[in-house]
Amino acid sequence: MVKKIDRKIVAYKVQTRDEPQEAPAPQDDVVQMHETVLRPERLMGTTYKLKTPEHVSEHSLFITINDIILNEGTVHESRRPFEIFINSKSLEHYQWIVALTRIISAVFRKGGDVTFLVEELRSVFDPKGGYWNKGKYVPSLIAEIGNVIETHLTEIGMLKAPGLDEHQQAFLAEKKAQLQSEQEAVAPAADNGFPANAALCYKCHTKALVMKDGCMTCLNCGDSKCG
Repeated sequence: MVKKIDRKIVAYKVQTRDEPQEAPAPQDDVVQMHETVLRPERLMGTTYKLKTPEHVSEHSLFITINDIILNEGTVHESRRPFEIFINSKSLEHYQWIVALTRIISAVFRKGGDVTFLVEELRSVFDPKGGYWNKGKYVPSLIAEIGNVIETHLTEIGMLKAPGLDEHQQAFLAEKKAQLQSEQEAVAPAADNGFPANAALCYKCHTKALVMKDGCMTCLNCGDSKCG
């Protein structure tokens, strides 16, 4: 095919047959999430109940995340978070809760990759100390809100579900069964299903770190000091 060049040549590139073709430009009619997208009258929402120890908050927090469906009915259909609300009977945290929800909602509506919020929130530590919730150490109430957002983003497909491959799962199951059989008569299992004398794993914040085969190994995430 002959193509007429009607402008000055400033650069060139030789493309081989094996070289992949450039990706086609995105279609103009595909709607991406950005701050000018108008809020529909109706949004799909999910509410999570967050129960914390009484010394952290006397009342439970109810976190609602509303999602917007973009390009509905097409191959480009996607579900994205649009806004977040946090409600509680406790007025102790009212000011920062309102500020936090407005900032997070603004980030949601800005579009792009909003998954960074999870790590930013989870890296907040309470100077008074964290707490244990369902066998997992939580450094602060803010961090636990980050865990809830992570759960939601995973459910709508923006984050991959954390987990181990089948070989790692089989290895950990074998090690856990061996350890439980050895310690069954000595120490009962904790509420989370791991040995009661297990130490805290600093990678997954779960009390599942035990000495096995001369190496500290986490029975929850598989992290090992021996590599």
